[in-house]
Amino acid sequence: MSARRTPHVTTGPYAPPAARRTLEVVSADGSRLHVEVHGEEDAPAVVLAHGWTCSTAFWAAQVRALAATHRVIVYDQRGHGRSPAARAYGTGALADDLVAVLAATLAPGERAVVAGHSMGGMTVMAAAGRPEFDERVAAALLCSTGSSRLVEEALVVPLRAGRTRTRMTGAVLGSRAPLGPVTPVGLKVLKYATMGPGSAPDRVEACARIVHGCPTGVRHGWSQVLHGLDLDDRLAHLTVPTAVIGGTADRLTPIGHARGLAAALPHCVGLTELTGMGHMTPIEAPEAVTRVIRELAARYLAGPTATATPGTAPDAAPSTAPDAAVSTSPSTTSRTKDTKEKTP
Repeated sequence: MSARRTPHVTTGPYAPPAARRTLEVVSADGSRLHVEVHGEEDAPAVVLAHGWTCSTAFWAAQVRALAATHRVIVYDQRGHGRSPAARAYGTGALADDLVAVLAATLAPGERAVVAGHSMGGMTVMAAAGRPEFDERVAAALLCSTGSSRLVEEALVVPLRAGRTRTRMTGAVLGSRAPLGPVTPVGLKVLKYATMGPGSAPDRVEACARIVHGCPTGVRHGWSQVLHGLDLDDRLAHLTVPTAVIGGTADRLTPIGHARGLAAALPHCVGLTELTGMGHMTPIEAPEAVTRVIRELAARYLAGPTATATPGTAPDAAPSTAPDAAVSTSPSTTSRTKDTKEKTP
């Protein structure tokens, strides 16, 4: 990577904090995974799974906000970040990796809240119903993700829905062309495809550095899995309390995916729609995403945060982006919010 810049920003709220400890977890097929643990070892556990072309750095804002009161476990999906190139691609492999991380980082009988963004959400869906998942997961968050028809419904190519758009979208997402260093043009392209129009420059830069750091072969290999994704039948197995988040300006997994997941899940505990946010919601709207994770932990995990009042705001990451309107669907939760995400 000598021709590229560091694959994440190194200063500011989106720079990855130093882990309390790191470990290497071996998955079912022998693939090795880089895992980080932040926070106190006896704190309630939260496990964060990042999406396609990202890395542990993607969760920097959530790690910073949660590590004071939680044990936050993040890992690089196979082939991403510091996890070596994948031995195999597929949703089964993603599920194998998640349950291996859970087994390696949680104490016997301990359960965690698991949050997955994009491909990380697909990881959660793929693992649902496995005994190793059901025994160790108390609640889940599906963030900016979908269970099927990703290429058909993506809006990154500005054409009417149909075969031509689907074919062109597949070609764009599955391109083998290297992304190269982050440039002003690259920032504009990434912002258009993955983020809301009001995203602040520091957030666009943070996302671009991570995405451009993903190896070309890994990006292409996983794009083929996403192209044929069909996890609809797994939703019935995701029986733990599950929250859903989506951005209304998401072009990769448009908000209809989030609404469909909320309607199909056996135990949906809330659908949060982030007005004007795109696909990279943990970076675009860090306070809102962190708040949902914190609420799930307070409700469903034993520990010092169990008595926290749902709806209280976490420590906010510094923000210069426009306020993100947050709405919670009354059809999937007993409480309704019509508020604004606060910024300093």
